[in-house]
Amino acid sequence: MNLSTALWSFALVGGLLTVTPGLDTALILRTAAVGQRRRAQGVMFGIQSGLLLWGALTSAGITAVLTASQLAYDILRWAGAAYLVWMGTRMLAETFRRKRAGESATSPGPSGGPELSAGPDSVLGGWRQGALTNVLNPKIGVFYVAVLPQFIPVGAPHFGTGLLLTVIHIGIGFVWSMLLIGCARAVSGLLRRPSAKQALDRVTGTVIVGFGLHLALSD
Repeated sequence: MNLSTALWSFALVGGLLTVTPGLDTALILRTAAVGQRRRAQGVMFGIQSGLLLWGALTSAGITAVLTASQLAYDILRWAGAAYLVWMGTRMLAETFRRKRAGESATSPGPSGGPELSAGPDSVLGGWRQGALTNVLNPKIGVFYVAVLPQFIPVGAPHFGTGLLLTVIHIGIGFVWSMLLIGCARAVSGLLRRPSAKQALDRVTGTVIVGFGLHLALSD
């Protein structure tokens, strides 16, 4: 397999992985749908930063410890699960708190809509959320360890080619994320209504907690 074939083949695999609905998709859609454009962009950058870190560590051979050490994998797995459950539970609790306090009907935000529970509309806050979600998921590291080396041609520089493949994956992720943000913003007016936003937060919070529990209970 030459380098050109390897790049196109990995782009196909990376593209299929990217468009498969998952936690990253839920975070981006929810954040953009409630009108937090800058934070949604930050989540996107954070997710891709996590991919870059995993790709660099895999290319350097460091993440192989995740497949060799059950303890190392479990530590990262439990940390990631705890973060996801905390984030999802916090989102769910906030919807009930707003309902009890009547905030969804009486406390307008700066633009006349309800206050947003995901935090301030800042790129940095979104980046931190996206990066932590990605970096604390050991399954991404294991995926890179299992898949990335298969697309590095014999004789090609391992680290450089691994980074190139990672950049391709990141590029696909950026394009897909921008499409998600665009689609979510198209219906953001409807989803920023108190009842719709409450339902969206509860669905997203439940999905995030589900991902956390799945990560905690997976082998």
